[in-house]
Order: sequence, then C-alpha cells, then structure tokens
Amino acid sequence: MTGTMARRLARAPWTLLKALFGWLVLFEARNKVLLAPSAVRLRRTEDAETRRLAAALPAPPTALVATVIATHRRPEALRAAVRSALDQTVGDQVVMVVDDGAGLPELPDDPRLFAVSLARNTGVAGVVRNVGIRLTRSRYVAFLDDDNLWEPDHLERALAVLEAPGGPDGVYTALRRVLPDGSENDVLSVPYDRRRAAREAFLDTNAFVARRTGALYFSRLRRTPEVLPREDWELIRRYARRHRVRHVPHPTVRYLMNPASFYTRWRQPS
Repeated sequence: MTGTMARRLARAPWTLLKALFGWLVLFEARNKVLLAPSAVRLRRTEDAETRRLAAALPAPPTALVATVIATHRRPEALRAAVRSALDQTVGDQVVMVVDDGAGLPELPDDPRLFAVSLARNTGVAGVVRNVGIRLTRSRYVAFLDDDNLWEPDHLERALAVLEAPGGPDGVYTALRRVLPDGSENDVLSVPYDRRRAAREAFLDTNAFVARRTGALYFSRLRRTPEVLPREDWELIRRYARRHRVRHVPHPTVRYLMNPASFYTRWRQPS
C-alpha cells in the first residue's frame, strides 16, 4: 500500500463525518470536549460579575430592544458604535456597553445608555455579551461590537419582520464588510439554511436581533482567535434549533474586517 493510499484511508472516517454533519459542527463538538473546563470557570465569573453590576444599578435597564455592545480598549471606535446605536430610528431601546476589564472612556450623555466594566479582563466575548444580556430587560436583544456600525434603520427593519403576524423569533440582516481603509470588501447576504450553516460560517451577531428566550446566551468556551467556529455561529445555529430564524437581505451593518480585533483574528484578502 502506498503512502498516499494509506493517508486517504486514514482520512476516510473524517471525510465521511464532514459530509454527514459538516466541519463546523464537528469542530464545535471537539471544542465542547476540550474547552469544557474553561466554560465552568467562566460561568462562575459571569455569575459573580452579573450580581455585582446588577447591585450597582438602580433598576435593570428596560425597553423593547436591549442593544449589547462588548468593548475592549477602542475608545474612539466605541463612541462611533454607540452613536450608531443611539441614532436608530427605533427609540424604544436601551444600549448596554460592557467593557472587558480595561476601563471605559467618556461616552455620550443619553438616558438610554448604560455602561459597566468587568472587574478583570476575561478575553471571552461570549461572557462579556452574556453579562449585558443578563443586566437588561427587553422583548428583543441586539448585538453590536465596538468596531462596527449600524445604519440608522437596522433595528427598524429587523423589528418589522419580527413583529409581523407569524413572524420569526430571530432575524439577521446583510453585512457590508469594509476594510480598515474604509473601502468596501463585499456584502455578505446568505439566507438561513441549517445544513449550509454546518459548512459555512456566514452567521454574525452584529446583524442579529432576536426574541429574548432562555436560549439567547453565548458560549462560555475560551475561544482563542485560532478556535473555530466563533461564538456568533454557535449562538445563532443553536438558537435556530428551537426558534425560527430568517434573513433580511438588506445591508444594515458596516462590519470592519479588523486585523487588530481583540477577539477575532482577520486575514486581509489577497
């Protein structure tokens, strides 16, 4: 038997499993086994931080939509992201900024805006966002990272679908992906298909607005930039297991493909 044939035979089970389940599903199953200890520790941290920060708030921020913005050491970008959230045509919202232990810059004075800092850096975007979800009360939850921007009609377009008779539980709009110099790279607009999502990472929570349920929480696994899939994919695909998710093919997010991202390592297109 040649070396090439032996390698093909050795890869055959993996090839079959990928064909049956999708490589992203298999990678996530591996993550849950290998990274489970980190999830247990981080859940304790998340619980403790939620209790501490909730005690400092006079009341849980409450609105039709709660927008959660995770941030870490990007003051100027954060201010732009916050402004794009506050400038939405939907006024019935609260914006909860959660800083991952680095300290908050000065932010706009707006009664809809709340900002908190974790006691220490976690480096886990899912935990940071979960704290924001748990500190707020709302019918719907939306997510925005500190280096991205929303068009003014982002929430309006999402809610028009969510609140229509017989509407879904969650929607995600199209992403206009831009490079650090401001030029447009492409528009990512892929209708939701569970089987396709097992093989392609086209799901991102910056475009996701969903009904608040017990399933709306992020993975607490410690995902370094090399760990795939990302927590965005994991949340939306898991949420869609018991909730209807629909795509809105209109770009309402300016998504920065940021090589300096604290949570995600981007490679520039060649």
